[in-house]
Amino acid sequence: MVEDVERVEGGRLGEFDLIARYFAPLATEAAALGLRDDAAVLRPPEGQEIVLSCDTIVEGVHFLKDDPPGSIGHKALAVNLSDLAAKGARPYVYLLALSLPAGTAATWLEAFASGLGELQKLSGIGLVGGDTTATPGPLSVTVTALGLVPQGHAVLRLGAKQGDRLYVSGAIGDAYLGLRVLKHPALGRFWGFSDDDTAFVVDRYRRPKPRNDLALLVRNFAQAAIDVSDGLMGDIEKLARVSHGGALIEASRVPFSPAAQKALEREPALLEALVTAGDDYEIVAAVPEASARYFEAEALGKKLSVTMIGRVDGSSGEARLLGPDGNTVKLDAKGFSHF
Repeated sequence: MVEDVERVEGGRLGEFDLIARYFAPLATEAAALGLRDDAAVLRPPEGQEIVLSCDTIVEGVHFLKDDPPGSIGHKALAVNLSDLAAKGARPYVYLLALSLPAGTAATWLEAFASGLGELQKLSGIGLVGGDTTATPGPLSVTVTALGLVPQGHAVLRLGAKQGDRLYVSGAIGDAYLGLRVLKHPALGRFWGFSDDDTAFVVDRYRRPKPRNDLALLVRNFAQAAIDVSDGLMGDIEKLARVSHGGALIEASRVPFSPAAQKALEREPALLEALVTAGDDYEIVAAVPEASARYFEAEALGKKLSVTMIGRVDGSSGEARLLGPDGNTVKLDAKGFSHF
């Protein structure tokens, strides 16, 4: 096929052709105007507020150069959907800004758009606009996502109170293990991973699953919440500080997948990395003690995994990790930092 050798360079595949071919099919919302205009026109439902999130992912920082393009599209959207979930918002629409190096193949764009489209369909969000531009590199993708929440009911980081239980969704640390295995395949064998274990942790790195199915429970029960993007301990500390409190996390309660448990058995020192490395895109929610059993029961009824891992404790603004011996685990860093 001629399409297979087309490139985004030298006018062979122009900006408007690129938009029409790969992204207009994703713009199913009327507000998008078929991506034929310079702006979208939104009409939010009455009684709803808009929650906005904007995240950029960059080659070599948030994904590897050889990662499948479909997984890059998925991740670019997923990290924003995770922010919406932490606010208790349902996905609404999003904007996409794509900076493409010269020589990007049309087949790459097709797979990238497919990854976006698959997650878009699952989450119910719609593309309404954005921008495309050429860059000398690296590849960069920015998504601005808008969610809807009933007026006055967005869940912020601010709001956690002394004694609140801290819950986390899913499991922690798999994305870190996936990245390590991609860079150093021999580690999987050292950790005793099966082929399925390796595929699982790699998928957790490349295709995080935003917890939008938790948004309603977060809105109904949590006094504060945050998504775990930069590391469990670091993100809990952000929530604690803005809420003028501290946090005490029990290492023995932190949920790990069977693959992560295998790695920890072989290399116990991995604990620090698993709770600080980031890229988990799980949700931490601060739930009052009086509401905790109802929160747990509703999560169980909806088959959503949540685990109580600690409490809001003290006013230090610090998140402390208690080891199995009851002593504080010294952490060199509590999360990922870009700077």
